[in-house]
Amino acid sequence: MPVPEDDSVVTGERPTRWASTWRYALALVISLGTWGVMVVTAAERPAGDPRVMWFLVGDPLLGLLSFVLIRWRHRRPAAVALLLTAFSFVSVSSAGPASWIVGSIASRRRWRLLAVVAPLSVLGGVVQERIGLSEDALPLWVSIAFGVLVVGILIATGYAMGSQRQLVDSYRDRAETAEREQRARVAQAQAAERTRIAREMHDVLAHRISLVAMNAGALGYRTDLSAQEQASAAKSIEENAHRALSDLRAVLGVLRDPTRPTGTAPERPQPGLDDVAALVAEERAGGMRVRLSDRVGGELPASTGRTAYRIVQEALTNARKHARGTAVTVDLAGSPDDGLVVAVRNAAPVGSGPGRPSLPASGLGLIGLAERAALAGGRINHGVDASGGYAVRAWIPWDS
Repeated sequence: MPVPEDDSVVTGERPTRWASTWRYALALVISLGTWGVMVVTAAERPAGDPRVMWFLVGDPLLGLLSFVLIRWRHRRPAAVALLLTAFSFVSVSSAGPASWIVGSIASRRRWRLLAVVAPLSVLGGVVQERIGLSEDALPLWVSIAFGVLVVGILIATGYAMGSQRQLVDSYRDRAETAEREQRARVAQAQAAERTRIAREMHDVLAHRISLVAMNAGALGYRTDLSAQEQASAAKSIEENAHRALSDLRAVLGVLRDPTRPTGTAPERPQPGLDDVAALVAEERAGGMRVRLSDRVGGELPASTGRTAYRIVQEALTNARKHARGTAVTVDLAGSPDDGLVVAVRNAAPVGSGPGRPSLPASGLGLIGLAERAALAGGRINHGVDASGGYAVRAWIPWDS
């Protein structure tokens, strides 16, 4: 039987101690078995027969050398194979390593080398049988047929074991590839989830904090406010601060919950198109001049309505931050056939009042709007129009 190559040849890993041990043990059994038959036969020969001395001394030395050479079968397969095959012509104790190298070559699919080694192995068996100590030599055709049979079994067994190893290696490669792809998918999902939560936090907190900043600024630079107006501004600051904290807790709760499935939306807030009117009313209560036109016909899906609400919310927040005191129009129109159109426009700002602080601009809100529109399968355009005002116009599929 062949002793196939180590797994390290295919996988690059170091073979285990057991893998090396059983291969050497099998080769040793084959060599000792064939050599033991010769020792029994030598006992029947005259003591002065030179062939007896060779099989008792020279043969084991070549066998020992063959076990040393077999360790280099992967680095120098051709040289080792030819040497071991040559040893098999005159040394029966080299039968184990010689069989091993045939099986190893077959398992590695070295067909050109095998085409040379296989006939030589058959010939070596025939020569060994002819020069052996036994006087009862088999007919030549029987010796050749037996050698072909043995070498054929070695090649077939080595090929089968090599195929099995390659199959296992392919399964291992597939498993490793699947694991890498799974890690990549998890990393991508985590990045998408972080981006989504960051966008949600920006949309929620930017709206609330800008209201707080606007009312706080009014209290800071307006000295002509009545006590009732000051109390109203302070109450607005308190309410929006509480709402901002509540929304922040809801979004952070998603981050802190390890059992929540990746890709699910935060529990709060989840407004829809019906909440745009309340959003506009809240802005009016805060002092913004906003006009709403709602010409949406049909029952809008929740996801589409949520995207539209966020677009309106971010556009109003930007108008409050960068065009304070200007008139803003919000136009909603659409149908199941035409999709939903969201248009928000503010007039050109006339400048900031003295001492009025300017709110910082990050640009992340518009990036988030573009991401939301793209995820919904829509598109969005924004920029300064011909009159100097700023317009945001988005189209979203009805079933986004």
